[in-house]
Amino acid sequence: MSKAKKVVQSFLVNTDIRINGDRPWDVQVLNERFYKQVVNNGDLGLGESYMAKMWDAKSLDQFFTKLLRAGLQHKYKYNWSLILYIALSKLFNIQSKNRAFEVGEKHYDSGNKLFSAMLDRRMNYSCAYWREGDSLDQAQERKLDLICRKLQLKPGMKVLDIGCGWGAFGKFAAEKYGVETLGITISKKQLELGEELCKGLPVQFRLMDYRDLDEKFDRIVSIGMIEHVGYKNYKTYFEIARKNLEDDGLFLLHTIGSLKSYTTTSPWLNKYIFPNGMIPSLAQLSKAHELTLVLEDLHNIGIHYDKTLMAWFERFDAAWPQLKDKYNEDFYLMWKYYLLSCAGIFRSRYMQVWQMVFSKNGIPGGYQSIR
Repeated sequence: MSKAKKVVQSFLVNTDIRINGDRPWDVQVLNERFYKQVVNNGDLGLGESYMAKMWDAKSLDQFFTKLLRAGLQHKYKYNWSLILYIALSKLFNIQSKNRAFEVGEKHYDSGNKLFSAMLDRRMNYSCAYWREGDSLDQAQERKLDLICRKLQLKPGMKVLDIGCGWGAFGKFAAEKYGVETLGITISKKQLELGEELCKGLPVQFRLMDYRDLDEKFDRIVSIGMIEHVGYKNYKTYFEIARKNLEDDGLFLLHTIGSLKSYTTTSPWLNKYIFPNGMIPSLAQLSKAHELTLVLEDLHNIGIHYDKTLMAWFERFDAAWPQLKDKYNEDFYLMWKYYLLSCAGIFRSRYMQVWQMVFSKNGIPGGYQSIR
């Protein structure tokens, strides 16, 4: 038995995962090089060896849930490439304005056909808010309505959506609450489809970086965008929100959240899915908004992301026969790994989703929480 295989076997102790077992979450090793890939490259090696068909598991989501519930993510020793990656993230601003559009070009510009097939009818690309019996469409509308109620929207208000995607929030808020919105995005394809979907409504789009904003709004919302901002820019991000918010305004931040403060993301996710991304911790966000904004409300809805990701995968998988002419099998394996590994991550409760409501100067008498 190779040394690498012994190391991997030792990693799996107490995870309830067996090598070549017969349960859905057991790893099936198809190529012995898998062991060396994982030992030498950790997270990146695990993902790349899956894409290279060196291993499989009938249920990737359950596999990752088992790994993370056992705390395996804390047992892996860094290799030199990962140490260098972390060092660079501390020395340089990886999420600078010069690099801001990279994630739009690599991820969000992957194609509107892909996202239209995978997402709900309103094109929400963030955690839904489920109730028993909900469809994906209903759960996403429930999330949008929750945000609108938390922001206390009223007809005629001017609302800014930082990282607006295809305009799901703007369209819903304009239709249901009578507000006008400006959405900013770093994806050309998102802007093109967003303008088409919101035609005839008081919803505008701009292709721009959030740091270039200089305009007052009654309300500001940012749903699943700060994950691209980077810890070196969090303070600037909150300062921009304050500068562009009316004195009596509210700002709602919806973000994936980490239980621990990091300065980098998963090397595999960084390379293949979200370049220059980073998941914030509460400590990092709290430090960044000190003396800038008042946190009025904090709501953890992370448990809902597992079901959202599983619904996305089911839709993506069902649509694959119509998508495969544009995307090859390598893409299918990469996207499947992305969606199902993330489902396992949220099911394990290793990652959270927070909705945070801020005011500029504190609301007299306090803010009434809405759930």
